[in-house]
Amino acid sequence: MAYVITQSCCSDAACVAVCPVNCIHPTPDEPGFGTSDILHVDPEACIDCGACADACPVNAIFPADRLSPRDRIFIEINADYYRDNPQISSGWSEVVYPELPRLPEGLRVAVVGTGPSGGYALRTLLNRTRAAVTVIDKLPTPGGLVRAGVAPDHPSTKDVMRTFDLLYRDPRVTMATNVEVGDDVAAGQITPAELAEHFDAVFYAVGAAQSRTLGIEGEDLPGSTSATDLVAWYNAVPGADGIEIVADGSGRAVIVGTGNVALDIARILVSPPELLAVTDIADRALELLRRQDVHEVVLLGRRGQDQAAYTSAEYRALSVIPGVQVEGYDDADGPLPDLSGPADPGRRRIVFLFHTTPVRAGGDERVQEVTASTGGREYPIATDLLVRSIGYRAAPIGGLPFDHRAGHFPNDGGRMIDPDGGDAAPLPGVYVLGWAGRGSTGGIGANKLQAIQTVERFIDDAAAERLDRPVSPPEAFDELLRRRRRTVVGYRGIRAIDRRERQKGAQQGRPRVKFTEVSEMLGAAGRRRR
Repeated sequence: MAYVITQSCCSDAACVAVCPVNCIHPTPDEPGFGTSDILHVDPEACIDCGACADACPVNAIFPADRLSPRDRIFIEINADYYRDNPQISSGWSEVVYPELPRLPEGLRVAVVGTGPSGGYALRTLLNRTRAAVTVIDKLPTPGGLVRAGVAPDHPSTKDVMRTFDLLYRDPRVTMATNVEVGDDVAAGQITPAELAEHFDAVFYAVGAAQSRTLGIEGEDLPGSTSATDLVAWYNAVPGADGIEIVADGSGRAVIVGTGNVALDIARILVSPPELLAVTDIADRALELLRRQDVHEVVLLGRRGQDQAAYTSAEYRALSVIPGVQVEGYDDADGPLPDLSGPADPGRRRIVFLFHTTPVRAGGDERVQEVTASTGGREYPIATDLLVRSIGYRAAPIGGLPFDHRAGHFPNDGGRMIDPDGGDAAPLPGVYVLGWAGRGSTGGIGANKLQAIQTVERFIDDAAAERLDRPVSPPEAFDELLRRRRRTVVGYRGIRAIDRRERQKGAQQGRPRVKFTEVSEMLGAAGRRRR
């Protein structure tokens, strides 16, 4: 019986590397890798060895006959990939080992950000160099978008953090969380110039934390928010703005966009609260969703269903949410449902409206209606919440070049460049990873591939002596942190926070109960802000 890859796949290709018959695709060197939501096992070529399941960091691979009822749909999804891509072939392949050039002794590297890009860069640095690595994050807890972006009802996807935690224990790694990089020294930030002074190379893996705007009337009304803020809020990110859903409203939410993040939000909002109560969703979100139950979510897509941004696996997974109907409409194919009144409280529903764009939002002091355009006419939708999920931008960091138009840090293959610096030559020893460098495209698998390639460029630069070696001793950066901040959290503090969250979760039958305030995290870590 062949193995099957399911929805929680993180696409990091660990399974590809161990498969003896090359039956998992797309591989990192094939089209579609990084944009495909999941990888796929070829059911005709699989020899049932189980190596892929052992290597999977998120427990997403199972024998077909052991799948849960909810995951059996992935038997067809895996097989369909090979029917739709007949040019893909499986079979025995030769192992190719990378060449490791001789590098200078005593290399010191900083990785800013602890999401997937930073984690995979750290792994590659430890595997291919003898560098000492300092890992920096602005929050006390590591994880980046794994902790703050993965939906609460996808717990196995978060298991990738276990592999990164093993790296944090390496004797060559120093963890320095609750440390922010920027140009505000008075606020305790560490500047990029100071990092460059103390390290041979700095990798910025800071993600894309800002959302794009719709540019429509009423977008700034209360009850209108971004996917970035909403996801951060229900994932317990400290300082994330909450939402307010009126108790006597329409019982409906409108999401602009049809990407995977939009589908995640729709699923969280419309799922019965008792199903979310066994996840690590933030208590603040669970309490609100229990009190002000959303029964219907409408997603607006400006293109047709064939051009929607979500992946087929993510869309099909909506059909197995208990008690939730999924419906799709296109004005070109027939009449649209009347959504001008309240949602039916007797059913839960996700409604896709294709070839539909928002025109304006309106209401008395808060969002009560969204007017959309479809088929050349205006179409009113009563709603209590408007969420824009139309793309993300990196946040600028003072002291680093930034492409404000594109919304990411300018780079050439991961080497950061200054486009205003004349010939736009790479900045020595400065690299950028993930969404911060390429924009908000691709998932965990694409981040892994880019992280490996960027570290390889660093290795080339180090071997060719293109780096500016620091003249300060290794302990000088620790002294800088002590002068600048008195609440730096190391690995022991990170583990203490993790234990406390898991202990609180165990008392409620949940994986963990996350802290939502930095002060609570610092208290759990044994540190106090002075």
